[in-house]
Amino acid sequence: MVWVLLLLLAWTAAGTACTRLCLAAVRAADGTGAPAVVPAHDLTLYEAAFLSGGPRRVADLTMVAMARQRRLLLARTGWATVVDPLGRDDIERSVIGAIGPGGQRRIAPARDAAAAAEAVGSLGARLVGAGLAVPGYGDDGVAAGIRQTRGAALAVVALGATALLLPGRPDLPDGLVALWFALPLALTLSCLAIARVEAHPYTRWASPAGQRLLRSLARRAGGADDRTYLTSIAVRGVRAVAEPDLREAFEHREPGGREPYAGGA
Repeated sequence: MVWVLLLLLAWTAAGTACTRLCLAAVRAADGTGAPAVVPAHDLTLYEAAFLSGGPRRVADLTMVAMARQRRLLLARTGWATVVDPLGRDDIERSVIGAIGPGGQRRIAPARDAAAAAEAVGSLGARLVGAGLAVPGYGDDGVAAGIRQTRGAALAVVALGATALLLPGRPDLPDGLVALWFALPLALTLSCLAIARVEAHPYTRWASPAGQRLLRSLARRAGGADDRTYLTSIAVRGVRAVAEPDLREAFEHREPGGREPYAGGA
């Protein structure tokens, strides 16, 4: 009767994941934790970046903006070099601080450190308070529920296959055992299908009110002026960067790279 234990595990995984997904979808639909009426709000570039891609997107946007102003050098080799050590706001100062006192650091770790800075965390807290960002930055939101339900579906398939391959199971034919495992699989797939129709598009960061503002902002992106260009990067990420050198700087990967010598020539 080992297959019965495997079936119980399958039902547990499917039930837990589907329950989490349903609760997250309900919270997203009724705006739980957000103000009943979100006041009129014009998103700043930092806010748009956070709602679109979270703290890392804010760091990316800040680095690109500073590089375009020649206050930060982003090399094709994946290094960031501070040119102007005086940041114009808390986010810029966080980026400069993340690069370090030597003034040079690889882009990836600098971006991660800037994304974890207090200034970016305060930005997220303000957006949550305004009802534009998901509390907890979406860790328990629909997107996370989708991922867990997908994992549960795969787990049900794996457990069912294991049950069918178990030796010495004369009590039930293979077809009936497969049918029992098909039930929790059908549950997970049904929840995924419903979430796809009812809750798509879903995001880790923006609340429904935040998503509406982002859609309005995205329709205005794509122009030729500098702010519109940066808006496009805030909404779409570094893939919207037009300069080949900047795009290559963010895409560069060099595992095991060492910090450069900062003691002079």
